[in-house]
Amino acid sequence: MPLPVRRPLSFCGHQLSASELQLIRQLVADFPTLSRTELAATICELLDWRRANGTLKTRECFSWLQQLQTTGGFTQLPAVRPTGPRGPHAIALNEASDPQTPLVGPLRHYLPVQLQLLTNCGERQLFQQYLQRYHYLGYRVPFGAQLRYFACSQQGLLACLLLTSAAWRMAPRDQWIGWDDRTRVVRLPLVVNNSRFLILPWVRIPGLASHLLALLARQLPADWQAHYQVRPLLLETLVDPLRFAGTCYRAANWIELGATQGRGRMDRSGQAQGRAPKRIFVYPLARHARQQLSGPLQGERS
Repeated sequence: MPLPVRRPLSFCGHQLSASELQLIRQLVADFPTLSRTELAATICELLDWRRANGTLKTRECFSWLQQLQTTGGFTQLPAVRPTGPRGPHAIALNEASDPQTPLVGPLRHYLPVQLQLLTNCGERQLFQQYLQRYHYLGYRVPFGAQLRYFACSQQGLLACLLLTSAAWRMAPRDQWIGWDDRTRVVRLPLVVNNSRFLILPWVRIPGLASHLLALLARQLPADWQAHYQVRPLLLETLVDPLRFAGTCYRAANWIELGATQGRGRMDRSGQAQGRAPKRIFVYPLARHARQQLSGPLQGERS
């Protein structure tokens, strides 16, 4: 849907560039199910709009979007939905996430394994507990498009998977696809990031991780399209080489592209430093995914 601009737009004194305007157009058009608060947070994270203390200017962006809606800067924004308090919050841990009876043995004893898409508050709270308690990165509230899964068998819960919006810019990925900046802005919603993958620590089933990745590649495109009206073409993930070898991704035929520059997933300025480089893996979700992601933009919103 077009966003008519009658005059240069600015946010908190910053005049928006053409690429920034294009990114906002794409987010509004491609993710109509996001609330306005989620949309504002996503815009701030992707465009690195932060206060002096480093926190995102979500509140300011929300007000800015409201003002643009009123003055006609946007033809349509998502409807206002009630939301809970914003900002960091502690994850309350309880016995629901305590270690369970070990699940060990060959994978065939646990088949079929199913990916359960989480839809209610209780499931999401348990998911948060597991990641906070057992994942080395803990749980961080994701912005933008996101889906959560439990991997389950008849014997119990096995794993947690979190899928989120793609990293804004990663040189090895962008070069592999063949993206210039304009094409990347338009096609970025077609890439999904596997930002958390946790096999629960009492689960020791050889081959489970690569099996789950294969299930995810088959199930995610339809689930993502149902929620966000966009069918993804590529999965990506980042692996910390100081902790993991990426064996399960290689076993599931993911492609290793190289390493990040240690600037963080959403760095846009090229100035952020201090993070250890991570290995980049991708998995095409459709035939000729690279060609579809890098092809001409004729006929698309720009």
